[in-house]
Parts: sequence; structure tokens; C-alpha cells
Amino acid sequence: MEIVPGIHQLKLPIPFSISEEIGKIVAETNVYLIEGDTGWLLVDTGWDDPRTFKVFEEEIKRIGIDFQDISQIIVTHFHYDHLGLAGKLRQLSGAKVALHQKESRFIELRDIPKEQRVKVMKDWLSKNGFPENEIPDYVFSMEMESPDIYFSGGEKISTGLFNFEVMWTPGHSPGHICLYERAKRLLLSGDHLIAEITPDISALPLLVSNPLKDYLNSLRDLRKLDVELVLPGHGNHFDYFKRRIDEIIQHHQKRKGVILDILKDGPLVAYEIASRVPWIPQKGGIPWQSLDFFNRQMALMETLAHLEFLEEEEKIKKVTAPDYWKRNE
Repeated sequence: MEIVPGIHQLKLPIPFSISEEIGKIVAETNVYLIEGDTGWLLVDTGWDDPRTFKVFEEEIKRIGIDFQDISQIIVTHFHYDHLGLAGKLRQLSGAKVALHQKESRFIELRDIPKEQRVKVMKDWLSKNGFPENEIPDYVFSMEMESPDIYFSGGEKISTGLFNFEVMWTPGHSPGHICLYERAKRLLLSGDHLIAEITPDISALPLLVSNPLKDYLNSLRDLRKLDVELVLPGHGNHFDYFKRRIDEIIQHHQKRKGVILDILKDGPLVAYEIASRVPWIPQKGGIPWQSLDFFNRQMALMETLAHLEFLEEEEKIKKVTAPDYWKRNE
């Protein structure tokens, strides 16, 4: 689909089952091919899977270009569904790959043996209350060579037809970026802003940060921009930019209130807290028992991001053995 003249959206499948509750919104990744005077700019690449690659190949032929016409690849963040095909497409096209420097931490993790990474993740899940019989013997792991270009934020990317500014928007990932076309009032938002769902904001082992605080701050900074059309990494494009930001901020404020209410009767581990939160509220709330392991893990990591933010606000505190959280009275 040509969203605006010169910008084509490709919907690439994610090659694993997505629960009905989340639906098609995250079952496909939106990547964007942007026309330029000296080649095409590709924003995000989709999952590294033969089916995904086949769809990509068919779509660029439909547009009328070949791999060698792609001169630059920008990745909004280091997640499997956005970065997966970057290495293969770099080989086929000769294009340079660019990523924010804060994402380099994920690339450095390749130096830690996979068995150790699995152990760290399993120990971390266990410490936060995940039942041993629900923890699988694997974690998602993706290897990638260093990109050709590291952004720090504020860079200008010109294709001749479009002039983008790199906006550093941490939260969903430490080095997440959006691309802003000021004159045309366009924002390529990656997973920072999505119309149909609230983006996942998760705490992770081996990464020291306060992701929810970062996310809300970067949302407020982004809100100062003049944007008419948002092109997201999943779901439909939309034109209610500031309203959507306000909705997401309100959602997280409400979620913090829900967690404080859950803790009113005494300390709990993060898993117990997550199991009492109404997940996927846009569907009316999904019972914990209906979530598979992957979505329970995501829910736990989101809950921890809220707990860390509430702790910084001095509304709760962590007591160990293992990690329990309690309200400050």
C-alpha cells in the first residue's frame, strides 16, 4: 500500500501463533519503503523467517524495485520482528544498516554464552515468582553483527523527496527511535505509538533502566511535535496523534493505580501481582488463565516496569527473599 506518494507500507507476517485476544495487530510487522533520489530507504525489516522473506521479496517486485535499489536500512529498535531480516537484506542490497547506539547492549549480549543467558532469564523469572513448571528451557535469542551506523538522536536523513529527523524515544526499547518528517508532518513511530494497543513496556534482566519512566517522558517530548499522520510498526496508520498519546499516558496512570490497589492487602511477588491485573483491557480484560507462557512472561515484565516506576515515586518498596513488593504506608 502506498500510504502517501513515495512511502509504501509492507505488512510482513510474524511466523508464530498469536493469541486471539491480541489478534492480527501484532501478527504482522509494518515495514516502510521510502523512495529517494539515489535509492530507497527501508525502515525495519520483519522477522528472519523464509515465509516473511518471501512476502518481502514479492512485495518489492510489486512496487517495481529489486534488492539492489535499497540503499539504506534504518531499524527502529532491536526486536525480532523489526530487525530480523536486516543482516540478510544488507547482504543482498549492499545497503548500510543504522540503529540507535543504546541498542548496542543487545548486540553485546552475544558475547555471553547462550546457556548462560537462558539461566539468567530462568533465574530472573523464578525470583519474580514464575512457577518452575511454567518456565520453558529456552529464551528468544538473536545474533546480529554490529550495524554500519549508530544514531544518537537528532540526525537528519534525506532521501531527496523526504527529510527525516531521528527522534530518540526510549521505553519500548532503550534505543527505540521514531522518524519525523517536519514539513510533511509525518511520523514513522515504530512501536512507540500504535493505534489499537498500548505498546509493551517491559523490565528486563541485564538491562538497568526505568523503562516506563523513559517511555512516558519520551511520549511527552514527542507530543510537542506537529504531526498529521502516524505510520506505526503494527496495525493501522492514524491521524489522532496527540489524543493517542494522552490515551496511553492515562492507561499507564490507571495501571499504576490498579497495582497499588492489588498491594493494599500485603506484600506480593511480581507474578502474583501480574496475575491479578486485567490484561488486554481493550478486549474487556483477559483472565490470567487464558494467557499462554509467552504472554504471561510479557505481562510479568510489564508489571515489573510499573513496579520499578512506583518504587521511584516512593509509593512502594521492594523487600527481598525472593523479591516481594509492598506499599509504603
